[in-house]
Amino acid sequence: MTDAPDRHPKDPADSDNSLSLPCVMAFNANDPSGAGGLAADISAMSSASVHVLAVVTGSYVRDTSDIHSHMAFDEEAVADQARCVLEDVPVQAFKVGFVGSPENLAVITEITSDYAEVPVITYMPDLSWWDELAIDSYLDACRELLLPQTTVLVGNHSTLSRWLLPDWDGDKPPAPRDVARAAAAHGVPYTLVTGFNAADQYLESHLASPETVLASARYERFEATFSGAGDTLSAALCALIGGGADLQSACAEALTYLDQCLDAGFQPGMGHAVPDRLFWAHDEDEAELSGPGDTTADSALDLSDFPLDKTKH
Repeated sequence: MTDAPDRHPKDPADSDNSLSLPCVMAFNANDPSGAGGLAADISAMSSASVHVLAVVTGSYVRDTSDIHSHMAFDEEAVADQARCVLEDVPVQAFKVGFVGSPENLAVITEITSDYAEVPVITYMPDLSWWDELAIDSYLDACRELLLPQTTVLVGNHSTLSRWLLPDWDGDKPPAPRDVARAAAAHGVPYTLVTGFNAADQYLESHLASPETVLASARYERFEATFSGAGDTLSAALCALIGGGADLQSACAEALTYLDQCLDAGFQPGMGHAVPDRLFWAHDEDEAELSGPGDTTADSALDLSDFPLDKTKH
C-alpha cells in the first residue's frame, strides 16, 4: 500500500477576492433528462452557495429510465474550457464525474495536478450500460491517472467493490475499510462508500480511510428508484468542502442534503424518480427546509447527531 497524500480542504478565506463566492469546477457530462451529470452538479452546488465552473465533457443520450449511449467531447475541447476559466477564476475544489474517455481523464489529471493544493472529489457511477471494453479502458485510466490526484472517492458499495476488489473471495462483502484500503493503494486518502446493505430496510454510508471509519449514517430505503443520487451527493460534498467545511462535517451535511432531496423527489417522466435538489426553495416560510451550507437552519448537523443507532429516510 502506498502512503496516501495529505490533501485537505483549502480555506477559501485564503482567496484574495473576499467578495467572491467560493468557486468549484465540475467536470461532467450533460444529462438531458436532468437526473444527473452537470444538471445535478450545478443545482446541488448552487444550493450550497458556491459558484459553479461547469466543464462539459460530453453528453448522454438518455431518458429517465435508461442511458442509451454517450458522446464524449474531444480532450482538447475539455482542456480549453477548463484552462481558460482557471486562468481567470481561483478554484477551491474540483469534482470529476463521468467524463467519457481515457483521453479526457488524462487531460483532467494534468489540470488537477497543476492545482495540487485543491481537493479533488471523484465520483464513479455505475457503468454497466456501457460497452465492456470501453468500461475496462475507462476504469484502468481512472485507476492509474485520476485516483492518485483524488482526495475523496465517492461511489456505491457494489460499484466500488467490483472495480477495486474484483478478486474478493471473502465470506462477506467487503467492508467500507476494505474498499478504502483498496482505494488508498492508488493514492486516495478518503472514500465515501454509499449503499452498504445493513438490513432489509436500511442502507448505510461510510466515510472511511484505510485506518478507520470517520463517519457513518444509516437511512431507510426509499420505495422509488432514483437516477442522479450519486452525482447529487458528490456535488454537494465538493461544494461544502470548497466552501471551507471540514471533511467530516461536509460529509454529514451532504448525506443529509441528499436524503432531503430524495424525500422530496419527483417523477418527471415515465422512468425513474429524480432528486429534488431545490426542495429548500419551494416554501420560503418553512424554516426547517434549507440547502447544504446553511448552518443556521434546524437541519444543520453536528457529528454527534450522526451515529448509526439513529435512522433517517
